[in-house]
Parts: sequence; structure tokens; C-alpha cells
Amino acid sequence: MKQSILEKVCIYLLGKGYIIKSLSRTCFDILARKDTKILLIKILEDANAISEEYSYEMKKISSYINASPIIISEKAGNKLQDNVVYSRFNIHTLNLGTFKRCVENKLPFVRRDHAGLIAHIKGDVLRRKIEDEDISLGLLSRKLGVSKKMIQKYESGANITISKAFKLYDIFGHSVFDKVDVFSVSNLREHDSGSDVTKKYSDLGFEAVKTKKVPFDVIAKKGNEIILTEVGDKANPQIKSLSKLLDADNLVIFKKNKPKGLPSMTKKEFLDFEKANELIKFLKEY
Repeated sequence: MKQSILEKVCIYLLGKGYIIKSLSRTCFDILARKDTKILLIKILEDANAISEEYSYEMKKISSYINASPIIISEKAGNKLQDNVVYSRFNIHTLNLGTFKRCVENKLPFVRRDHAGLIAHIKGDVLRRKIEDEDISLGLLSRKLGVSKKMIQKYESGANITISKAFKLYDIFGHSVFDKVDVFSVSNLREHDSGSDVTKKYSDLGFEAVKTKKVPFDVIAKKGNEIILTEVGDKANPQIKSLSKLLDADNLVIFKKNKPKGLPSMTKKEFLDFEKANELIKFLKEY
């Protein structure tokens, strides 16, 4: 099932004008880009199967490349409902049909949390609707089956259960609800100075962190400059196309044998750089 969903997602995104890179044995399965919009997608048969470690790596990497981490699955124990956004370790999780509608800018307003299916009300829009249609709080509270105090909470912006949300929808339509922005960019930006490589990047003015479950060992960022760095003697074959899609540079810090076809240097050469622009110039001129 996972392979089938992956193929459908790739074909769909290609049809929508995205450039895609499919990866294997990593914390994400698809990297997709259209203009400045970047998606980091994990495909799972069951969303409950994702580990906290994989989720953490997805969010961390997404924050460095300004990407939206998304999990696409058809179930999480039970079948995922259409037009509902779920969450796994704070990553938006949805089925394929809902994902397609989101790409077409038809964002849902229903999400699932520990309390069940809920929606969030746009308090200012609700107040304006109440005033424009001259509906009293008493009448609205009776129609929804809640207290006037709860209506006042809704006017301030609050979550509403799905059964009440449908009643409110019948009265005012969808504009009173906040849509769930499944394409929000991860803000989990962590720094790591625990290794010689990340510490050197930090000294050069980069933000840098070690990575796992991806084709590179360190990701570094300074302004719009992104460097994907491998430490070893053999470059991952996926790194070149990955960096090209991201408009990033890549670097291999080799220990013994210099890899072919990629910018590379010894660890000593890397640690000898004194200015960030010197390193960037080296990578750009390669």
C-alpha cells in the first residue's frame, strides 16, 4: 500500500508542476518543490508507525530548508477521515484525498486532537456575522445548544466540537472557521556545536546541526546559503540531485580517499577556513 500511495503522490505532484525527488531509507520519502514552496513528505501505510526520532529529524531538516513536513497515510489505527487534519508528533497528517485538496488550496478546517474532532473559530469574523445578521446571543446559543457565555468565548476565538461546528456552519458558512495551514513551515531550528564540523560552521557564522536518517551528516545555513555536508570517503548518490532541487551546495569532508565529482576537502582543510565567504566561494566555483 505504501508504494502505491507514494507513486500516486509523485504522479499527482508532477502534474501540478512540482519538481520531485524520491528517496529511500531516509526519514522522509519525497522532497517536492514548486517555486519557493518545499514539501517534505513521509508516506506510511499506518501513521502510527512513525517514530519520534523520524518525526524529530523531519521537523529539524524542514526548518533549515524552509519546508513543510507532512505525513500522508490512509490510516492511523483506524481509517483517516476525509477533510480532517490529524497530527503525529506535531506533524500534519492526512490522507491522500485531503492532501490533494490542500494542494488545490482547499484547506480543511476540521482537525483531530485528544478531545476528538474540533474546529477553531475566527472570533472577529463570527462577531461581524452576528452583528451583520442581527442575531442575538440568546438565539444563537439556543440554536447551537450552548450557553451565552460559550458564545462569547467563540467570539474571542475558541475551539468548537464538530457537532456544534456543523450547526454553526449551517448558519454562517465556512468563513467563521480557521483553516488548517498544512503547509506551515517547521520552526524547530536547533544548533549543535558538539562536533568539530558543526562547531566550525558555527564559528563561521552558520547555524548547523548533525542529522540522521538522511543522505547527509550535517546541514548548515547562513542567510540563503544552505550546505549539505557528508563526512566520509564515499558520497551518497542521492546528495547531488537533492542539493540541486534545494538550490543548496554540498560538501564532502573525506577522511582518506577523495570522492569524485563533488566538492570535497580533508577535515583539516575545512577547519582551516577563516571566513564563511571563502568556503562559499570554494563551493560555488567547483
